Amino acid sequence: MTPIDPKTAAAVVTGHSRGIGEAIADRLLSRGIPVLGVSRHRNARLAEQYSTLREVELDVADGAALAHWLTSSALVEFVRDSETPVLVNNAGVLQPVGPTPTQDIPLVLRAVAVNVAAVFALTAAFVQATSAANDRRVLQISSGAGRKPYAGWSIYCATKAAVDHHARCVALDRTPNLLISSVAPGVVDTEMQAEIRASTDDRFPDRPRFVAMHRDKALPSPAHTAGKLVDYLLSDVFGREPVFDLRDFLD
Repeated sequence: MTPIDPKTAAAVVTGHSRGIGEAIADRLLSRGIPVLGVSRHRNARLAEQYSTLREVELDVADGAALAHWLTSSALVEFVRDSETPVLVNNAGVLQPVGPTPTQDIPLVLRAVAVNVAAVFALTAAFVQATSAANDRRVLQISSGAGRKPYAGWSIYCATKAAVDHHARCVALDRTPNLLISSVAPGVVDTEMQAEIRASTDDRFPDRPRFVAMHRDKALPSPAHTAGKLVDYLLSDVFGREPVFDLRDFLD
């Protein structure tokens, strides 16, 4: 595959209202790529700055609402004229944090809905809405937690592992002109990191390490990480590995 020309692309980005998702949408828009942002909340800053941003207020944890939107014409209409459509499955949640006896059941269900079910459904709908004649790309925002177990993170680790294995299987399907990569971006200074630091050692024993990284200013900004993610997404090496660590990308 060749690198994507931004002039031919259009991108669907979930969770674009904050954090890495907002930074990814910003970087794509700044490169002239129209973005359809899918999130529970609109992003007033990006909407004011870019006329090429379209937004859908949608909670991807709501399976019925997500299915209704995905089976409408909205997605097809957005990607119809794009020669190189891309999907960035970024939306994700951390909670519940803690060992199994402490886990809030509604939060378990929400985590699986957002981190797994929505990713799978969006990917299927995106592939079905795009043409096999075009270069189609799916970027899943995964985590090192999907590849290494952590006490207190059984739900988060398991859902990210599911996303990784989904990408491996999709790649084996060899769908024409479809590239997919589930990427661990590394630790980033986002609201999720603030959630981690606000936890307790009994719920998440590795918490002190994350506290120390924040204290020592060892966390890259969302903008920095998003820049590398977008560079990788648009590059000619995207998708060579269905499961990838962003630290291995030499831009």
